[in-house]
Amino acid sequence: MLSDAIPNTPLDLRRSHLDLRALLADESTPIEAIAEALDAASPSDRKEAALALNRSEQRSLYRKAGKSRGLGFEDFVPADRAPLEPVRHYGRNTLPMPRKLQLFEKRFCRPENGGERLFGYNQSPFIGTVGPGFFVAIKTAGNSVWEERGAIVVDYFQVPDGPVAKTWPKVIPNTQGLQKYVYHRTRDFMRRVSKHVSIGAAYKVEKALDHYFVLVRES
Repeated sequence: MLSDAIPNTPLDLRRSHLDLRALLADESTPIEAIAEALDAASPSDRKEAALALNRSEQRSLYRKAGKSRGLGFEDFVPADRAPLEPVRHYGRNTLPMPRKLQLFEKRFCRPENGGERLFGYNQSPFIGTVGPGFFVAIKTAGNSVWEERGAIVVDYFQVPDGPVAKTWPKVIPNTQGLQKYVYHRTRDFMRRVSKHVSIGAAYKVEKALDHYFVLVRES
């Protein structure tokens, strides 16, 4: 039980409503308590709580998640999913725009030929103007600087070089059109929060942008 392991947890996790913001407001709250609260919540409560976080709360969550257990490809695409079967992750970013426009999705799939990577793109309110922002997700293991930022990197320097899910847009490079002002030369470093939730920090080449996004996997 969490109450035995972490007696000073500032929130009664037996409550049906998840108050993630209250957990984050206390700097002493460990990532394990946040993970257990999210795992115990209903899918709707989990999504609502995670997507309510503002920039400072997401920054705090990213820092706390630096002590979480390692993130793997199965956190984005469960092992029982077939190649090219898409998995949706609902997200909110911290870009300076109205909160409604900060909502988006990252969609992932396992490549047809397998390998140590995932394919994906961004489904956002701006897909018709700035494009889909395709990427390849890879592990950071072996790069000590990247490993400190997260176990998985969403790499926009790369785009899928094979088939993607049939329902997805056509793959185009991030140097094409207005995409180059948003996705080109960008990488997102991902940390695990809980079974369904992850948090990312955006970098332009090797410069931290101090912008974050939280993702909630659909299942």
